[in-house]
Order: sequence, then structure tokens, then C-alpha cells
Amino acid sequence: MQREMKIKGLMIDPITQMPIIILRDPESNAVLPIWVGIFEANAIALQIEKISTPRPMTHDLLRSVIKELKAAVTRIVICDLKENTFYAKIQIKSNGTDITIDSRPSDAIALALRTGSPIYVEDSVIEKAKKTDMTKDAGESDRLRKWLENLDPDEMGKYEM
Repeated sequence: MQREMKIKGLMIDPITQMPIIILRDPESNAVLPIWVGIFEANAIALQIEKISTPRPMTHDLLRSVIKELKAAVTRIVICDLKENTFYAKIQIKSNGTDITIDSRPSDAIALALRTGSPIYVEDSVIEKAKKTDMTKDAGESDRLRKWLENLDPDEMGKYEM
């Protein structure tokens, strides 16, 4: 089963100093942190902040190609988590046909923001994420888990949604 989630914020992990996209289920308040690279976070931050670039970025180009082909992104789905790596699918409708394209979650989310498409997460991914140690050090893992559980909206920084 899938649940629709919203971007709650984009922040820096205080332990690894890597960007994290925080997805939240508005109904259950479940959160899913997804660590991304700095360039991927930048593409998402630009869209969150509605900053125009002088030339199209890759995700803008992809949105334009999809639109010119008379297709539409219907949703993106964070569909799996294996060995600390999240996987996603972009679902597109073109000429009445559903097309599913493999993607990194950061690219799928950046495209979803540009197309106004909903973001879904498989329940199994949320469950796997609860059991996954995203750090090498058990002490840091506990500290990070507590930090995420007690995340205050004021700590979201300038990229809060």
C-alpha cells in the first residue's frame, strides 16, 4: 500500500552534514528522512524557493520534454529501500498509456515539485526505514534517530514547507 506524503523540509543532517529531505504523512505524522547529495538538494531547494535560473536545469528540461510530448507525470513513488539506498519510480501517462520510469528519489522529487505531482511512499519503505541504520556508528545512529523523532518545526530552517 502507498501513502501520499508531503515535503516537510530540507535540512542538513547534524551528524553527516549531508542534506536530508524530510517527507511527512499529513494524516499519521509519520516522517521519512531521505539523504541526498548536495547538488540534488540544490535542485530541490531552488524549486522550493521558486528561484528561476537563467537556463533550464535538468529537471526543468525533463518537465518541458514531458509536456511537449503531451504526457504528464501522474505521481512519483518511493518504492524500495535496499542497503541504505532509496529507490523511486516516476509514473507518467502518455496517450492513455501508463509508463513507469526508474529514478533516484531526489530526481523524482525534484520533478514532482516542478510538475505539481503527488509524492507517494510504499508502506514497506517506511517500515524498512524504521529498522535501517543509516550511520556506521551505533551511538550516532541512536542520536540521529532521537533527533529525527523530536524534530521541531522551528529546526527545519529556511526550506520548511
